[in-house]
Amino acid sequence: MPPGAHSTRTLTAVILAGGLATRLGATTRSTPKALLPVGGRPFLAWQLERLARSGYHDVLVLTGYLGDAIAEFAGDGSAFGLRVRTLSDGPALLGTAGALRNALESLDDDFLVTYGDSYLPFDYSAPLADLRSHPEALGTMSVFPNAGLWDASNTEVRGERVVRYEKGAQDPALDHIDYGALALRRSVIAELEPGVARGLDAIQAELARRGVLRAVVAAKRFYEIGSPDGLAELDALLSKGEVP
Repeated sequence: MPPGAHSTRTLTAVILAGGLATRLGATTRSTPKALLPVGGRPFLAWQLERLARSGYHDVLVLTGYLGDAIAEFAGDGSAFGLRVRTLSDGPALLGTAGALRNALESLDDDFLVTYGDSYLPFDYSAPLADLRSHPEALGTMSVFPNAGLWDASNTEVRGERVVRYEKGAQDPALDHIDYGALALRRSVIAELEPGVARGLDAIQAELARRGVLRAVVAAKRFYEIGSPDGLAELDALLSKGEVP
């Protein structure tokens, strides 16, 4: 699909915003990470606008800590040209995959999932468009040719497929990194046992092992606000208008 062109089918994204943000300390004591001021605005505003510009129509925000504040800010999404729903993960910490399993009834047949602390300067529609074009795949993962530069690389890519995903391994073959936007089929999440804590990394590793995880390579590096340094860096860049 050419850049900027989108399927006539509805595009749905899920933002995982239920984390406790422990690395940010007192910064998030009364403000959830998704609403921290970045470039003069709550971070979630930047995310929602990028998703809208990428052609998304519906966004589901999965919340946990201080989730009511996120729901109040997002509203129905009309301020961002979207339809936004929020759903609480509940009292138990379920991990990223567990949170998706908890939200199973609200998921579309295919959807994009991204993290509530990631700023990704790319077309968010690309992974979902790729997945829809390849019915044999169960997921399409955005990756970046990181080579250990911005964080520890964790992904091996061959051609258009992710063939290995492994965190913490010191292996030069793992020269890409999970970029932070993953298109999945609902059936993958439906197979998980409900109420069990599990991370998306385990899902990605299994799909790669089975040969059913495709790769979309991003051209620009990722940014994050999950650490004090990352938050300060992105705040400075967006304040100057230096990141598209």
